[in-house]
Amino acid sequence: MRSKGACRLDAAACCAVLASILGLCADAPATGPVGYYRQPDVHGDTIAFVAEGDVWTVSVDGGVAQRLTSHPGDEQFPAISPDGTRLAFVASYEGPRELYVMPLAGGLPERLTFDGGAIEVAGWTPDGRVVYSTRSRSTLPNVQLVIVDPSDPANPPDAVHPTVEPIPLAQAAEGTYAGDANDPMRSLVFTRQAFQGSHAKRYQGGTAQNLWRFDRGATEAVPLTADWTGASRWPMWGRGRVWFASDRDGTMNIWSMAIDGTDLRQHTHHVGWDVLGPAMDGDRIVYQLGADLHVLDVRDDSDRIVPITLASDLDQTREQWIAKPMDYLTSAQVAPDGKRVALTVRGEVFVFPAKQGRRVHVDPDSGTRYREARFMPDGKSLLALSDRSGEIEFWTLPADGLGEPVQRTTGATVLRWTGLPSPDGKWIASTDKNHRLFLHEVETGETRTVAQSPIGDFGDIAWAPDSRWFAVVGQAPNLFRQVSLCRVDDGSLTPVTTDRYDSGSPFFSPDGKWLYLVSERHLDTSVDSPWGPYQPEPYMARTSQLFQIPLRKGERSPFAPEDELHPEKGDKDKGKETNKDKEPGSGTPDKAAAPPTPGDAAAPEQAPATTSTETAAAKPETVPPIEIDLDGIASRIQQVPVPPGAYGGLAVNDGALFWLARDPGENTRRLLAVEIGRDEHKVVTVAEKVSAFELSGDGKTLLVRRKDDLNLIPAKAAAADLAKTGIDLSGWLVSAAPRMQWRQMFLDAWRLHRDYFYDPDMHGVDWAAMRDKYLPLVDRVTTRAELSDLLAQMVAELSALHTFVYGGDLRQGPDKVQVAGLGALLERDADAGGWRVGRIFRSDPDEPESAGPLARPGSEVAEGELIERIDGVSTLSVADPSILLRNKAGRQVRLEVRSAGPEEASRAVIVEPIGMREEANLRYGDWELSRREAVERLGEGRLGYVHLRAMGDSDWTAWAKNYYPVFTREGLIIDVRHNRGGNIDSWILSRLLRKAWFTWSDRVGAPPEWNMQYAFRGHVVVLCDEWTASDGEAFTEGIKRLGIGTVIGTRTWGGEIWLSSSNNLVDRGIATAAETGVYGPEGAWLIEGHGVEPDIVVDNLPHETYNGRDRQLERAIEVLQEQIRREPVVVPARPAFPVKK
Repeated sequence: MRSKGACRLDAAACCAVLASILGLCADAPATGPVGYYRQPDVHGDTIAFVAEGDVWTVSVDGGVAQRLTSHPGDEQFPAISPDGTRLAFVASYEGPRELYVMPLAGGLPERLTFDGGAIEVAGWTPDGRVVYSTRSRSTLPNVQLVIVDPSDPANPPDAVHPTVEPIPLAQAAEGTYAGDANDPMRSLVFTRQAFQGSHAKRYQGGTAQNLWRFDRGATEAVPLTADWTGASRWPMWGRGRVWFASDRDGTMNIWSMAIDGTDLRQHTHHVGWDVLGPAMDGDRIVYQLGADLHVLDVRDDSDRIVPITLASDLDQTREQWIAKPMDYLTSAQVAPDGKRVALTVRGEVFVFPAKQGRRVHVDPDSGTRYREARFMPDGKSLLALSDRSGEIEFWTLPADGLGEPVQRTTGATVLRWTGLPSPDGKWIASTDKNHRLFLHEVETGETRTVAQSPIGDFGDIAWAPDSRWFAVVGQAPNLFRQVSLCRVDDGSLTPVTTDRYDSGSPFFSPDGKWLYLVSERHLDTSVDSPWGPYQPEPYMARTSQLFQIPLRKGERSPFAPEDELHPEKGDKDKGKETNKDKEPGSGTPDKAAAPPTPGDAAAPEQAPATTSTETAAAKPETVPPIEIDLDGIASRIQQVPVPPGAYGGLAVNDGALFWLARDPGENTRRLLAVEIGRDEHKVVTVAEKVSAFELSGDGKTLLVRRKDDLNLIPAKAAAADLAKTGIDLSGWLVSAAPRMQWRQMFLDAWRLHRDYFYDPDMHGVDWAAMRDKYLPLVDRVTTRAELSDLLAQMVAELSALHTFVYGGDLRQGPDKVQVAGLGALLERDADAGGWRVGRIFRSDPDEPESAGPLARPGSEVAEGELIERIDGVSTLSVADPSILLRNKAGRQVRLEVRSAGPEEASRAVIVEPIGMREEANLRYGDWELSRREAVERLGEGRLGYVHLRAMGDSDWTAWAKNYYPVFTREGLIIDVRHNRGGNIDSWILSRLLRKAWFTWSDRVGAPPEWNMQYAFRGHVVVLCDEWTASDGEAFTEGIKRLGIGTVIGTRTWGGEIWLSSSNNLVDRGIATAAETGVYGPEGAWLIEGHGVEPDIVVDNLPHETYNGRDRQLERAIEVLQEQIRREPVVVPARPAFPVKK
């Protein structure tokens, strides 16, 4: 449908291409800005394309483009009608992404769809109807093609509705009609699969796009490009041939073939730059290459760049103001004296006073990203990570903003992580992405590598008060976290906790006599036996306990109870300073041994700017050396007398311990505290719903973050008054220079991919060359969406899955009017007087709460009935009933419903429509229910069925609901088709590996109770398809390798390099990096790039599947029935009782 109706470049032409890519094309007009051009279409001498998130038109010869749309949201996928008078496109005028049509000369757009989003324009039919792709009509979430007629000649002139016609194919994402003048729509050539979502050039996994043909009247579609396992997509019809883009030579180029797939020809020969989004009209194909548009003349394969400038004010490149800076907060740190906080927001650093004072924007520079800014112990300067040098290094900045940043480290080759300065300000302890632990000397800039872990990252760091030691968390070979002490003078590491338990969150007491930590040692299960439904298993909900380690032998715990050798002090000493009323070892015994405090730092507006020399010279009060006896230190660990829980994040001052706790099943955490002393050890809730906290250097103040609120509260074991201690963030706006920030984000994304990608050799790709190749195009970018397009092109060079580009400051319109539905397919019946209910999507009858609006008790509407009015408005007065349901999801709506002919009286029904996401879930549930019912019917009650949509916690719920009721059956189908992945494959595989090895027997009856409980004794088949992804593929491969069952279906997606999605950019967007590869015991990488091969290949063909057949499920049932016939599943009969007379 992208058609209406390449080239071999010599050296000069190649230079012209490169010059245009760099924005330096000599043929480009001298006036007007050059943009970033995407998604073109062509009709005659007119090209429509997208730039700045709007639709533009320009001559095929180039020139100054004219803007057609100007809505604040993005418009996409323009397609010009065959007669050249109208333009179809996708827009988000009301919030959801829907299909619109407007005059090509300009005018008011008309909305054609109410699908609730995920719409793309595929093109036009030869007779002037729009073809678009959508998931809204598929039960299993497949992309399908639908035709909509914005001006059906059969309709009267005052008709208000478009005619909608689904194309009967279960999977079809792009397409073009092929034929001749007598029958221009004889065949549909279509791209069977939608884009699989991950940006990977040269992808050849199971979801690789390929072309098929469906002829009018045919029983089934046929493949056209099955000879190539890579991509073939964007079909176009012209000059009696099918034109398309394919990566058969390693780069997406223009090819053509005969209608039967023969006579393959290549027309462009680009190297390294993919042809994107081609469209055809007559003898021309227009396409995107880099940031430019090209025109290919198919008569002679001549190819040229279209020189375009924009008549634009480049509004999205001007300075932007962020109204909610806390949405971008990545770090909040308190000053040593507790009177200020340093905030890292959107890569910039701000210092806020606790109460009154000046707000400081430190080193405002949108072209630099700062990370994890925190105060140095002098209180005058800040330590932060920055990319100012091109690598992530430590810099110090003046806390008052009056001075220049000073670089403190050099030589970084990979992402450095948070650094913690020593109390005397002389050292910085830090880690990096390559599992290395460093010590940096501030004054000299010297860096020492203390250790490199072969197992995993180093974690929390805590300094001793004398700056001669620090504690650090690493990983033992058994994967448990282990706390070690590092001696600064020689860099030696000594473990102080055992590797038998997981330990972390170390913190020194202010007097330097104790090291406190959290350790997972309370391993009591809340489940007391394996008996009961759903296979009860041990669950340890509250594993964490607080511990203390005396750093010298013979220290008495400050929590130890009074005894005759250690009586409690008299009443005359009570109420005095904490450091004077405690026993030696429990507090600060004298002034000489006081913890380092920076003193009262100058207010931000009074503090002088600091230089490198001044920062190094600002020395806190001297602290006597702390003596640590390492001999047997791990065995001296003592438990702090507080109940176990789910704990993390620990801090200690003279009077109390503070930590975070999460209750089982809750997502929020509480800040808890307990006083240090011999009296009742009462745990106090300091604050609820806390996301993070930090103790100030002087131990007197706690910084508490709760959602978007920051509080500075006294560091005491008492409930905080949060209403009076909040930091004033009102009126705070953060500015950003988009083009500077886009350049920074591009380089950051490149660097983060280098540092996160699982293969240090980047799959053999010259990654520095890729940066240099794409960086010049950043200057062409005029919107955040264009930057995402550019990032997608760059990261795709690695040819790795799990490489997604999404998020960030994407432009959105002001309206958010959501579409709602009734959980049914409706068909207009003007003769009958309304919209007829064609199909009501069903839900699991055992879960009545999941029923759709028309199937709920008291609101029953039957299929075939007519909906005449919605809230009193005739349904025939609107283009789609969804118009009358906008913004009404979850609210009561009155329907006037009639059962049959016009003689029947209508009745009123009150329903609550659901949102489009809920309706999609309902459609999916209908598909699941119909598969389960088919297995029950065709399997004659001997087979079970479980469908897993993904591999997350909710999918474990689906497993429990559907497996345990059928665990006694002879066969089991586990359906992971369209499984979106997750991480619970081992949970399910371990259940399937359980074996029944004896059976319990009572006096009477024969209950199916065997050991291991709920072990499946029968035969297993797993169904997979090309959309089985990630952990769904790991599960499928596990079924094969562990010998659990037979896999039936088609080759899967091929994405098995796992990711954490933690390499975010400053605006919260991301180009995810594939971080953790998977290989088998034979030493070969598994699944990635190819997918899992089923044992039995069965394809659900597009047309028959649309009509309701599920060939894969049928084969699964047949295979299980045959396996049961050959190997019957029999529960051993009870033997004769023994005779012992």
